[in-house]
Amino acid sequence: MDLQRQRDLLLLSELDRDGGATQRRLATKLGVALGLTNLYLKRLARKGYIKVTTIPRSRIRYLLTPQGFTEKSRLTHLYMQYSLSQYRDMRTRLKEMMSTFDSAHGQRVVIYGTTELAELAYLSLREMNIDCVGFIDENSRESFLSCPVSSPERIAGWHFDQVLITDLDHAAAVEEQLVQSGVPREKVLRLGLPE
Repeated sequence: MDLQRQRDLLLLSELDRDGGATQRRLATKLGVALGLTNLYLKRLARKGYIKVTTIPRSRIRYLLTPQGFTEKSRLTHLYMQYSLSQYRDMRTRLKEMMSTFDSAHGQRVVIYGTTELAELAYLSLREMNIDCVGFIDENSRESFLSCPVSSPERIAGWHFDQVLITDLDHAAAVEEQLVQSGVPREKVLRLGLPE
């Protein structure tokens, strides 16, 4: 699903939820300039998806038309198909990357991070019959996906064969932190995604 359709869906959803939303708030939601948001709204109005009213006179209100509701439903369906396709593709990539793990020898893995990517890695490990010992994360929480969560400094007390880093933005720094905490570098695996 292209960026334009995603923005259309976000705008239609926001206007359905709150027709009195300001263009400034919509621009913030979209992550674009105010002028660009104005152009998007005018385009949606030209296509007949929204109607612009001024009730009361000093306040602009956006109303979804029947065509707008239909388009919102169509875009929601497309977005769900796109998301599921992305999810399946990501799971396949993760399994390929983690194919070095040897489930026959009962390998135990610790996952660094508690993000959506960590969830996918956890599901992929489970599918491969590899034990997830727990999660390491800077944020204080007791468990994630019914597994214990600990701080990086406490990892030395855990019994594991590999640490899988799922924090893509800080992978190098996390690896150094783990090595400083006593984890042998050869036991650290960075989860990188192909471009």
